[in-house]
Amino acid sequence: MHGNLEPEERIMTEPTVNEQIASIIEKLEWEPGDQISVEIGGTSVSGIDVGENYNKKWQSPIGTRKYNKDAFIVIKNLSRSPFEPSQPFAEGEFKPRHLYEEKK
Repeated sequence: MHGNLEPEERIMTEPTVNEQIASIIEKLEWEPGDQISVEIGGTSVSGIDVGENYNKKWQSPIGTRKYNKDAFIVIKNLSRSPFEPSQPFAEGEFKPRHLYEEKK
């Protein structure tokens, strides 16, 4: 028999990606029921129609996604996204530091 059936120590000590994400979620004190989104940033999508005859080294067909060498992962908690649209000032609430003067 060739090889070793026992897992290497190096593999056992390094956390997996899922374990790392779970650790981050725990540090941020997110709840188990929160809606979490994992997205990839640092990408580009070709928006130019190059036709059938194009230079494959420099151009790519429309809609082709390329991942940059410095692409990154974004983890969002959509349940805790504090989205609230801006509200207009109530009557008499707007008090600027300088008086508004119309230009003549």
